[in-house]
Amino acid sequence: MSIAVVTDSTADLPPEVIEKNHIEVIPAMLVIGDQAYADGQGISREEFYRRLPMYENPPTTSSASLGMFQEIYEKLFMAGATQIISIHPPATLSSLINVARLAAQSFKNRVEVLDSGLVTLGQGFQVIAAAEAATRNLSMDDILSVIANLTQRVRFLALLDTLEYVRRSGRINWATAAVSNFFNLKVMIEVKRGQVMRLGLFKSRSQGLAQLIRYLHAMGPIEQLALVYTQLADRDELRQVLESVSAQIRQQPIIAQVTTVIGTHVGPNGIGFIAVSTANP
Repeated sequence: MSIAVVTDSTADLPPEVIEKNHIEVIPAMLVIGDQAYADGQGISREEFYRRLPMYENPPTTSSASLGMFQEIYEKLFMAGATQIISIHPPATLSSLINVARLAAQSFKNRVEVLDSGLVTLGQGFQVIAAAEAATRNLSMDDILSVIANLTQRVRFLALLDTLEYVRRSGRINWATAAVSNFFNLKVMIEVKRGQVMRLGLFKSRSQGLAQLIRYLHAMGPIEQLALVYTQLADRDELRQVLESVSAQIRQQPIIAQVTTVIGTHVGPNGIGFIAVSTANP
């Protein structure tokens, strides 16, 4: 039995990881004015974040087409896959998973669409785990168990410089209702089971960064770590976070600039971590 793994570009997987694990990645879409870009094409992440505060009309995002999902699934089956696991962000935060589910209907029960409950490398770590399990010829049920085990041990926290971009997205009710009360405050959030929760408010960025590091320390030994950011005024912050937890890390961390499709809803100067605690500390 050959199980192929599909995800989308919001997983923020590095190209070498995609190639090594034979992962199929469907691009989400970024819309700037009347121009639509497939994620990662036409505009670089650095250029996008530099321009983001200057756009008169905020960029928006959309899913890849139903036809693109169907085409990818068909290609994998034609190449010999007997089943596909397709892992995407939750419907509360993205339309990608709904399109994947519609596409899967064309292939009876051969495509398992999984709600990651997470975004960026929170989803990405699930995808890597699925691909590695598929390489070991595990069954679909066993792969889903591997992902469930990892998901219980993952935590995704981020410090946002402003809530303005989250408010614009219209997807987080508490952000829309309370943004006026958070003016000039730094906000820490956690993404879990498809929900974005507010963990704290800080008068200064240094206070927020110190708390972010404390949360990371509290996880104990870390099996996998990703540091993610949008565009940072001070890149030394990444080094500061990494050095503070170097003794806890079991393997080389991933450092990734978040895709524009997520960044348009987060804004510049965001920084966060996705950490998977060890199964047996």
